[in-house]
Amino acid sequence: MSGGWSWFVIALVVLNIGGCGWLLWWTAKRRPGDPKPEDTSHIWDGDITEYNKPLPRWWINLFWLTIAFAIGYLFWFPGMGAFAGYGRWSSAGEHAQDKARDDARLETTFAPFKGKPIDVLAADPTARKLGRSIFSNTCATCHGSSAQGAIGYPNLSDDIWHWGGTPDRVLETVLDGREGVMPEWGTVLTGMGGENAVDYVAAYVRTLSQPDAPLYNDYMAAQGKKLYEGICVACHGIDGKGNTTMGAPDLTDNYWLYGSSKQSLVQTIAKGRHGSMPAHRQLLGETRARLVAAYVWSLSHGEAPGAAPTNGPAAR
Repeated sequence: MSGGWSWFVIALVVLNIGGCGWLLWWTAKRRPGDPKPEDTSHIWDGDITEYNKPLPRWWINLFWLTIAFAIGYLFWFPGMGAFAGYGRWSSAGEHAQDKARDDARLETTFAPFKGKPIDVLAADPTARKLGRSIFSNTCATCHGSSAQGAIGYPNLSDDIWHWGGTPDRVLETVLDGREGVMPEWGTVLTGMGGENAVDYVAAYVRTLSQPDAPLYNDYMAAQGKKLYEGICVACHGIDGKGNTTMGAPDLTDNYWLYGSSKQSLVQTIAKGRHGSMPAHRQLLGETRARLVAAYVWSLSHGEAPGAAPTNGPAAR
């Protein structure tokens, strides 16, 4: 708060308190020349008369105590402009104290799981339960309460991982986030293969997951293969298996993050995509991130190392 606004607030506070005190003092007693209490000329039904009398002394004293309390409050707590008060209380400080107390309680709760490997935590029912609770509060907004995702948000309950599904890679994703970028290739492809170039590449990409389909050898797919090998192999590889180092998806499976329709594929190739997984290191801390990563990892790897998946593979 600037100095000018601070003094403006102080002036308003002093004026209001002073005004209340003056009004209370002025009306607390009768003065010479005041009409008699019964001389108000306000009479109803012949015998109901309005009087004009000061408040009882005990009531007036309560008002003075209220004003004294207000002055003491303003000395101890902030309220007089930029003056912080002698008690040095602030809502930010109160929040910090509450947060520190809650963090200490959480630290005690999560201490047994600190630093443990993801696959070990996945075998612990208590750890999985805590991880699921954290997932519901933090991750379900994008990935859904069942972790099966939606268009543009990965399904976490299957065995397909664009950035790798090892325990360390999953933890890295939760802690530091991911930025998946599919460049816009429409202009480049049109310059290389004509106005139908994007459709050609889309047709070829569709065949990668259906190598025995009749359209594998059709004209559009054949033209698209040439264009694919000139541009797309840098990320997705000559065989279309992708690259988990950079988050390039495997094009040979039946999972399509943004949908498998021709319209969706053409838009992806021509306009590109940008998917962002936020970093949760600061929000959750490492131990809670480990717990939620263990829960997510257990959805496709089973509840214990080497166990069968609990949900089974699903298209993701």
